[in-house]
Formats: sequence, C-alpha cells, structure tokens
Amino acid sequence: MISKAFTDFFKELAKNNHKEWFHANKKRYENDVKAPFLSLLNEILLKLTAWDDRILPDPKKALFRINRDIRFSKDKSPYNTIMKAGFSPGGKKSELPGYYLGIDAEHVHVGGGLFMVRPPELKKVRQHIAKNPDALTKLVHNNAFKNAFGQLKGERSKRLDKEFLEAAEQTDLIYHKQFYGFAEFPLSNFYESDRLVDEIMAHFETIKPLNAYLGKALE
Repeated sequence: MISKAFTDFFKELAKNNHKEWFHANKKRYENDVKAPFLSLLNEILLKLTAWDDRILPDPKKALFRINRDIRFSKDKSPYNTIMKAGFSPGGKKSELPGYYLGIDAEHVHVGGGLFMVRPPELKKVRQHIAKNPDALTKLVHNNAFKNAFGQLKGERSKRLDKEFLEAAEQTDLIYHKQFYGFAEFPLSNFYESDRLVDEIMAHFETIKPLNAYLGKALE
C-alpha cells in the first residue's frame, strides 16, 4: 500500500534531483515507491481487464519510467517526481481511449479519454460527434461527470472543416482536439488504505462511458 514513505521520497527527490542522490536512495525507491505503486496497479488492472480484455494485465507494461526524457527540455532534472501509469487497449501508448493514473508526493491524479489524437483519428471522432452531437453533450454534462471532473478537458481548434460547422451549432465540444476528464485529490487521506483503489476506480467508472463513446468513433 502507498504510505507516507512514498511522499517522503518524492519530497526529498524534488530537492535532490540528480543521479548521485537517486542511486544512494535506490532501495527506498524500489521498496517505498515502485513496489507499492505496482501493487496498486495490479489491483486496478484486475478490475479494468474485466471491463475490457484488450487492456494488458501486466502492471509493469502500464508503468511509465521515472527517468525523464531530457533531450529537448531546458529542465535537465533526470527524474520525474511522480509515478505514472496508462491503461489502454494495446498498451499505455495506444491511441485508443484509456485511463490515466499519476501519484506524486501530495496528490493522486486520475483521468481518462483521448490524450493523443492524430489528424486522421480526430476526423473520425468529429464525424462521430456530428452524427449525434447530443450524445457527447449528455455524457459530459451529467452530474456524475461534472462532480468528478468538472468539464471535458483538452486543447481546442480555432477553426473547423466546413463539414463540421453545422454540428458545431449543436455542441462546441466538436472543437476539441483532445477529449478527456482529469481530476486530483489528496494522497494523505489514503495512506495504507484499501479505499484508494475504490476512489480511483470510482473516477474510472465515471469516465468509462466517454471511453466507450470515443472508442466507437475509432472502430
């Protein structure tokens, strides 16, 4: 289970984000951070794979590396100060809709939907919305979605192809280039608690209809 030791590690890493400190504290990372996070992912995957058997059941394949890609970044800190995982059919880097989990020193970050959408897939999603604009509106304006995530998030286009202008009169959600919900809550309320899995899954269950809707667009 995630404990205060998880928080302590990341608070210290934030102040000592260099290889020497990390290697000196590698056992703490393995025991207090990575192992409990993977255990949490395993519990989550037992439930997610029951929803969709295309999601890979191996927690290690859902896990993102703690090492940062610093090739094109001004910030040369070598390590992320958050543990992250992605759950999508076909893997964490899939272009199909899925679920996201991140836990840093103080917060649990949860979300789902479509984060990376290439132009061909974006056109398919917009065509899907245009056929029934009310369906997406109902999904993201219902009380459960609003209470969990506030509103549909993601970058938006300034212009649309002519074929989508009529649908845009019904819902401006068609302007989105990304379609996802995202929320965060305090980690400290869930130290060494089984309730953390329940809270994460409650958010995932709320995003599940959006994933189903977006998935149909890309079938």
